[in-house]
Amino acid sequence: MAISSYDRMSELKAFDDTKTGVKGLVDSGITKVPQIFILPPKYRAETCETHFVFPVIDLQGIDEDPIKHKEIVDKVRDASETWGFFQVVNHGIPTSILDKTLQGTRQFFEQDNEVKKEYYTRENGKKVIYMSNFDLYRPCVPAASWRDSLFCFMAPNPPTPQEFPAVCGEILMDFSKDVTKLGCSLLELLSEGLGLDRCHLNDMDCAKGLSILGSYYPSCPQPELTMGTIQHSDGDFITVLLQDEIGGLQVLHQNQWVNVPPIPGALIVNIGDFLQLMSNDKYISVEHRVIANKDVSRMSVACFFGDNVQSSKLYGPITELLSEDNPPKYRATAVKDYWSYIYNKGLDGTSALLRYKI
Repeated sequence: MAISSYDRMSELKAFDDTKTGVKGLVDSGITKVPQIFILPPKYRAETCETHFVFPVIDLQGIDEDPIKHKEIVDKVRDASETWGFFQVVNHGIPTSILDKTLQGTRQFFEQDNEVKKEYYTRENGKKVIYMSNFDLYRPCVPAASWRDSLFCFMAPNPPTPQEFPAVCGEILMDFSKDVTKLGCSLLELLSEGLGLDRCHLNDMDCAKGLSILGSYYPSCPQPELTMGTIQHSDGDFITVLLQDEIGGLQVLHQNQWVNVPPIPGALIVNIGDFLQLMSNDKYISVEHRVIANKDVSRMSVACFFGDNVQSSKLYGPITELLSEDNPPKYRATAVKDYWSYIYNKGLDGTSALLRYKI
């Protein structure tokens, strides 16, 4: 019997060279998932638990009533310690801005390929990057994810208006202003939840850097064989995520995968690896993934808060949280080194935090 030869690197390169991403495959009329996207069975989606109630926190009246404020701090702390994830409603960003942000980023992915291709790159140093799978060529990554991405470094040095794609540049700039305010408010709540001064995390530059990632998940002919995004945790301080009504985001809670239900007008917040490290495991950065969908495409926009990705400032467990009974569990690391490690490792299904454990 002839042994079928499969040259993975050639297939990856052929896919990458099209510069049209996963959407290009779907547009070409494929009826089967190409080999480079097929995950080993242990990474595929199995049934999801439904008896958990995903935490939703109403931020209404947060600055008007001290009792309400304390209740919100308690809810944020509880969710950050037990789930590492929660949704916020009445967060102050108008629904019209959220809708425009989803529409604008979707328009980018669904526009003419020739216009999109101008932004397709794997070059470091660009502030606006369109590509499919940043870790496409990493040997440890079990398979390519079924998604295309538009990545924008928004702060501290945003792109010029000319560097943005015409269909969504202005929208992303507006959204980033609103989401930065919300991010700073959330960091205040998280500081208070740790028993620290309200400004502690903001004063540590936790909102100095902001990156926005628009992820487009085309419909998939065999969703059971692949994943929209393989399981991973985020390497930032906190993430604020806007998802459309399709759903598909799942969070690992008590060793079971739980769906994050789409709520109109809500935003999802999750703790990143750096905040788990700095809180000395008080807050948890939890693995999550996105399942592929057979019938429709999905759009999400993630906002990653952190220090400047080139920063060599060291972050370790916060001194005020440590004691004889609670010694540091991690060694201090620079944002720059951490991101470099994640970038070179890729989404291989393991947490980058393990490398920094004492």
